[in-house]
Amino acid sequence: MTSALWVGTSWKMTKTLAEGGAWTTGLRDRLDGTAPAGVQPFVIPSFTATTAVAGILGEDSPVLLGVQNAHWEDEGAWTGEVSVPQAKDAGAQIVEIGHSERREHFGETVETTRLKVATALRHGLTPLLCIGESAEVKDAGGSSEFILDQARGALEGLSEEELSRVVIAYEPIWAIGEKGRPATVEELVAPFAALGEVYSGKVTGLLYGGSVNLDNAASLLGIEHVTGLFVGRTAWNLEGYLELLRIAEAHARAAQ
Repeated sequence: MTSALWVGTSWKMTKTLAEGGAWTTGLRDRLDGTAPAGVQPFVIPSFTATTAVAGILGEDSPVLLGVQNAHWEDEGAWTGEVSVPQAKDAGAQIVEIGHSERREHFGETVETTRLKVATALRHGLTPLLCIGESAEVKDAGGSSEFILDQARGALEGLSEEELSRVVIAYEPIWAIGEKGRPATVEELVAPFAALGEVYSGKVTGLLYGGSVNLDNAASLLGIEHVTGLFVGRTAWNLEGYLELLRIAEAHARAAQ
């Protein structure tokens, strides 16, 4: 496990090859081969840009590269899907699993997340497991129980060593996306306390994602058990992402 703060972004279904290439080239050049102290950067582009981004970053990049989804089978008649071995072959080191948009629109279940986590681990990739509850669950007071059920279901049967290679990203559905409402620190204390009680020190990281911006990033990193940020729109602009890395570096230094 690493004690670094993980700070990354998923591009979702945005950026052409040219746009993604410009963003990645800028990041590579600004970092100049070295990650900010105490920070683990990562980027998750669309599948079409995976190989191009890998080529720009280079083999020795401090930035980890991920994909937004992958199938649990290594190969077969799964039209339109991409396997974990194919993702790895394209340069991926991380597999994002179980994002709420995948669950809502594409039938992702706790069972399929479990299968995908196991496959990613078997091929030496880091599973980035996304969990999160709806506004209705939150308003009913069931947030902690709901997200723990999602996490436990996906991570069932893993050994201590396998679990230590997992990253969990808590992304409440009511806080993500263009229409999401930024969560307050007070709203996140209980969910992360619940996650921390079960997984702190056992997984690589417990990240927060959901309307993260330059104004709230430092406060979010100050929540107990939060060890990183998974960012959307703010990080799609390179300068925004670089500033988030600087905020995380300052937090890591202050915590030493």
